[in-house]
Amino acid sequence: MKVIAINGSPMMDRGNTAVVLNPFLEGMREAGAEVELFYSKKLNINPCLGCKNCLFSTPGKCIQKDDMEMVLPKLAETDVRVFATPVYMDGMTGRLKNLIDRMGLPMMEAAYELRDDHLRHPMREGVKRGKVVLVSNCGLWEMDNFDPLVAHIKAICKQVDWEFAGALLRPYGYILGKLVQVGHIGDSPVDDILQAAKEAGRQLVVDGKMSSETLKVVSRQVLSREEFMDQINRATQLKMETAKGK
Repeated sequence: MKVIAINGSPMMDRGNTAVVLNPFLEGMREAGAEVELFYSKKLNINPCLGCKNCLFSTPGKCIQKDDMEMVLPKLAETDVRVFATPVYMDGMTGRLKNLIDRMGLPMMEAAYELRDDHLRHPMREGVKRGKVVLVSNCGLWEMDNFDPLVAHIKAICKQVDWEFAGALLRPYGYILGKLVQVGHIGDSPVDDILQAAKEAGRQLVVDGKMSSETLKVVSRQVLSREEFMDQINRATQLKMETAKGK
């Protein structure tokens, strides 16, 4: 099984998204998958021009010469596509959105077909259907903060006829990230979250799907809303006081 993962966080491996993404990919590797990870921040990918040359003049190829020439064939041929991003203004990061915008049309035929009672572009020959997994963290407490992003990824999957395999969602990822950074995972109440992320990766490779019980552990509550708000407000106050003292 081939897996292509795109980490859309500008913080790359130092970000809170990577805290969940990395053990997830580790679980897939240990189960035998061939995993390739890219950071959107390191890729030179320009925004889509909307010219549609990739549909008509140069079918399947964008006229822009950048890193999408390397990434696009990998995304087309892989079995699992993992899109990882923090929640930015109820959606994904801009760099990841650029990549996805540039990914779509070159993989499609120009003509329409009727699929699921919608007019859709059929995928070009050689583009694997495969699965899509979303990995995301947000800085807020409520799980419904992920709803717009999940809905967007599901809509993209319908557009390109890929299977949405599920999402690893971590609310108030800042707290989890801090616990990892200070090195107390073994003694902290969050070790099961990282183990669940790893187990989800293993399940996807071995069983072809991730269990809802495992995904619930990834998202489980660590602090009450009041405790979370108090910790963030105190940390914010400290940062403001430190900034004033500079």
